[in-house]
Amino acid sequence: MAGTQGGTRRTRIHVVSDVHGNARDLARAGAGADALICLGDLVLFLDYADHSRGIFPDLFGAENADRLVELRTARRYEEAREFGRALWAGVDRGPAIEKAVRKQYAELFAAFPTPTYATYGNVDMPTLWAEYAGPGTTVLDGERVEIGGRVFGFVGGGLRSPMRTPYEISDEEFAAKIEAVGEVDVLCTHIPPEVPELVYDTVARRFERGSRALLDAIRRTRPRYSLFGHVHQPLARRMRVGATECVNVGHFAGSGKPWVLEW
Repeated sequence: MAGTQGGTRRTRIHVVSDVHGNARDLARAGAGADALICLGDLVLFLDYADHSRGIFPDLFGAENADRLVELRTARRYEEAREFGRALWAGVDRGPAIEKAVRKQYAELFAAFPTPTYATYGNVDMPTLWAEYAGPGTTVLDGERVEIGGRVFGFVGGGLRSPMRTPYEISDEEFAAKIEAVGEVDVLCTHIPPEVPELVYDTVARRFERGSRALLDAIRRTRPRYSLFGHVHQPLARRMRVGATECVNVGHFAGSGKPWVLEW
């Protein structure tokens, strides 16, 4: 639990994003904190660092995973989709993926401490979350909650991209959720605001989708923090936009360590 300073009890929040199947570290991510915040991407479809891990190699083998990563890294997205379609031919894709996702969700949601506040990432399947989120986990999307006297707003999902991941939505739908959240102390999203230094992945060597509506809201409502993930190896992990500290909380699947917010 959080400590005290000068007789005043302090609040400590741990924040994770891009868990991608790392249930082992997730189980201890809330240690010493008053609450855990998860900014999504629980599912591991394919580990770009270890092509033998994830739903895709479990179904089709590491060699085919190597090829898919090669095509995607070269931005040959249409070839990657054709390659995938050929592998999936004769396989009932929907049930196969859902079965694998359910297996991951059962383990990951069981690892969440109490309390956890979570929103969806772009690779998540929101329709399944209600089945796995226990009473200690609050799922929020376009909603607000008070933690330790501060107001946190949550907006999940990603914007439409060539990757065509499961929970990509239109710019308009995302903007509407940002608007619904309104003025908060801490604005929590899966994707970053549309700032070049925050959306560029230095390893993948490409710009990911960031949100212009999120950037506009940061400038207009001036939250203390904007917290997000999505970009695994960003050019800049944190920077100020006006009065707001914008922080990429890190690639939890790789680091196994939460980002800490304390006041």
